[in-house]
Amino acid sequence: MNRQLFPQTVIAMIWDFDKTLIPGNMQGPLFRHFGIEESAFWDEVDGLEEWYTARGADLIARDRLYLDHILTYVREGRMPGLSNALLRSLGAEMNFHRGIPDFLELVRKSIESEPRFAEHQIKVEHYIVSTGLRQMILGSAIAPFVDDVWACEFTEMIAPPGYRDQQGQLFSPDGEIRQLIYTIDNTSKTRALFEINKGTNRNPAIDVNAKMAQEDRRVPFQNMIYIADGPSDVPVFSVVDANGGRTYAVYRPGSQGEFEQAARLLEQDRVDAFGEADYSESSHTAMWLTHAAHGIARRIVNDRAEALNERVGLPPRHVADD
Repeated sequence: MNRQLFPQTVIAMIWDFDKTLIPGNMQGPLFRHFGIEESAFWDEVDGLEEWYTARGADLIARDRLYLDHILTYVREGRMPGLSNALLRSLGAEMNFHRGIPDFLELVRKSIESEPRFAEHQIKVEHYIVSTGLRQMILGSAIAPFVDDVWACEFTEMIAPPGYRDQQGQLFSPDGEIRQLIYTIDNTSKTRALFEINKGTNRNPAIDVNAKMAQEDRRVPFQNMIYIADGPSDVPVFSVVDANGGRTYAVYRPGSQGEFEQAARLLEQDRVDAFGEADYSESSHTAMWLTHAAHGIARRIVNDRAEALNERVGLPPRHVADD
């Protein structure tokens, strides 16, 4: 008996965040809140790898350096009282590219309102996979429109030696974030894709590293559309493209440098297409992404029709007399 775990009727639109959904980096409101010059902070981050190397460090996780530097600012009193609650409230100050978050609901409804797609219960889900701060994303205007978010997390909790013998959760006495509890970098973004692919985020009993037949995976890669802005997303672009999904690069409207960066991704066959980070209803980007989603939906309908014919077969017919 053939029993599939999932019907595979989900179209997953997977979004990078910084410079894809918003014009710059999400940490802007954080720096403004504490009166810290944003460019000075990032200049310090850019120099950290060299600073540690000059002092004997051999292996450095460069993608998490900015996260550790935020913790350094907290410890040194430059960001006093920084908590997850504050990060979430600061997320509300982020400004999105034109058309966001409305486009997420528009493309979802454009699929669900099509009768032939509704017949097969085809739907769109939106996911964010970011190297940024998860709590800020969850506090932003886009949060109600997304199904899940993979991004970096801090915690105020501390588990000191002997914590198993102590009762309750232990928090920092001043409520500040103290350590990293989850990180995403440009390479580990691909792990998030496999969690979406296998349905780990919907069913924790499914281990992302478990061997799983393609027909049992919740969201086949060919049902995915990945939208991002730059070369740092090449590992994810490659995984989605190699497995039959769709890929799209965006650039900030009016930016020649970002345009050329996106164009190079197309020239190198890293993406299927590119366009301005303008998601208003009549924009090129909105139309391309909607068209891609509809193309996937049509393919799902055709695949299910073919599967039905193969399993049910043709009805018996009378044999005509000679």
